[in-house]
Amino acid sequence: MVTPVVVEPSETGWRFGDPADWPADDLVGVGADLQPGTLLAAYRRGLFPMPVGRGRRRLLGWWSPDPRGVIPVDRLTVSRSLRAAPRRFEIRLDTAFDEVVARCGDPRRPHGWLSPEMAAAYRELHRLGWAHSVEAWTLDGRLAGGLYGVGIGGFFAGESMWHEPQPFGRDASKVALVALVGLLGADGDGVCRLLDIQWRTPHLASLGAVEIPRTLYLARLRDAMGGPPVEWTADAAARGV
Repeated sequence: MVTPVVVEPSETGWRFGDPADWPADDLVGVGADLQPGTLLAAYRRGLFPMPVGRGRRRLLGWWSPDPRGVIPVDRLTVSRSLRAAPRRFEIRLDTAFDEVVARCGDPRRPHGWLSPEMAAAYRELHRLGWAHSVEAWTLDGRLAGGLYGVGIGGFFAGESMWHEPQPFGRDASKVALVALVGLLGADGDGVCRLLDIQWRTPHLASLGAVEIPRTLYLARLRDAMGGPPVEWTADAAARGV
């Protein structure tokens, strides 16, 4: 299967500065825009967007947590029940990106932060070949859960994950994460991959997430982006699961 074409967007007019000059706080700056070139420049610098404030005072913030949460692709923690869960699902890549983003951004979800403008920006990145979804479908054809994020070379920035309520959505987002880790590790030892999860939460810690200093994260980011790109195809997904 042919790897999807990736289109480099127009260069952004914004500059994010030298990381050595960034504040120690997780929030590095406020402003700019959500154009594809701006988003890619930010991810390449180790930043990601997330709104700051509420209502009319809501602004676009650019974040670089220190320490940064990552999941080592060779140290994912898979429980006995999770090892059995993939048998209940079919993994697909990029077949329902818009729906996954919509479900992740559902304002009824606790702590929802994905604005319509941000959802539209990620849909455009997907159209250009930079944003991807990993989806868990039930064997009778229902979308049960998934995740989406931004991929650059061997780097993947996980943005959000979601699953339908039990019973049919049980473990669906975790199965999608297991499939993503398998996809990132499909090239074997010696290939630098980086799975960014922004912050290490208790839930992600149970799956093997760790924290690393910002300086180490930025070094690993450069290595991963410069390595072989992840193969975002159904064949690669099947090999990784």
